[in-house]
Amino acid sequence: MRFAVLGSGSQGNGTLIASGDTCVLVDCGFSLRETERRLARLGMHPAQLSAILVTHEHADHVHGVGLLSRRYNLPVYLSRGTLRGMRKPVEPAGFVAGGETLQIGALAIEVVCVAHDALEPTQYVFSDGQRRFGLLTDLGSYCGTVMDRYSGLDALMIEANHCRDLLARGHYPYFLKQRVGGERGHLNNHQAANLVAELGWQGLQHLVLAHLSSKNNLPQLARQCFVDTLGCDPDWLQLADQDSGLDWRHIAGPNNLTSGAHHGKT
Repeated sequence: MRFAVLGSGSQGNGTLIASGDTCVLVDCGFSLRETERRLARLGMHPAQLSAILVTHEHADHVHGVGLLSRRYNLPVYLSRGTLRGMRKPVEPAGFVAGGETLQIGALAIEVVCVAHDALEPTQYVFSDGQRRFGLLTDLGSYCGTVMDRYSGLDALMIEANHCRDLLARGHYPYFLKQRVGGERGHLNNHQAANLVAELGWQGLQHLVLAHLSSKNNLPQLARQCFVDTLGCDPDWLQLADQDSGLDWRHIAGPNNLTSGAHHGKT
């Protein structure tokens, strides 16, 4: 099982999860040409995709979904609320809802409802039967369901959207600061790090910080917050950024693990 990121941030998002011949794209916030370029950088062609999953209707997640799906005849799965909220609706292959599990090829995909300022936002946990990868961005708070679904992962990509102090001191108008920092907004660095600490991170092969704000966060601030909270090796933490995304990361099966959890500071 492996995953990669086309790009992560307010200008466009897309994440690939693959196992065997199955490859799912979660969100497509880029133009068709840019999506093709970013896929090619990762050694992929759109025709190799098995499906597109959508988390919610905000433009940085859906801008290219319709055109990509039509051009390459790709099935799209999303919640009914997300479809209602899209400015340019797509023809879905099926609908998802929190608590359900969707099977696409070799991947079983758990659908998780999250708190975000969208009509019916969802996030996803992927499994190939041996390994589990969790994608968790675009939420302002978390509940017991999130804790339950994201426990026992082998890899996690989580948003560390903003630094509380930078957001407070920044130039956003008051209402936007309240929206970003609210319970249906985005996780700040401390919230995200505390969530990972509560989940237990020692069994993770990969921990990727994502959806960092270009105006209200800095990579070094996000990284240091996680290091301080978890006590992990800063070099073990990975960041998915807006321009270069993240290259393929492989998640080893239980029979292929080397020397255990590997992430403490030395």
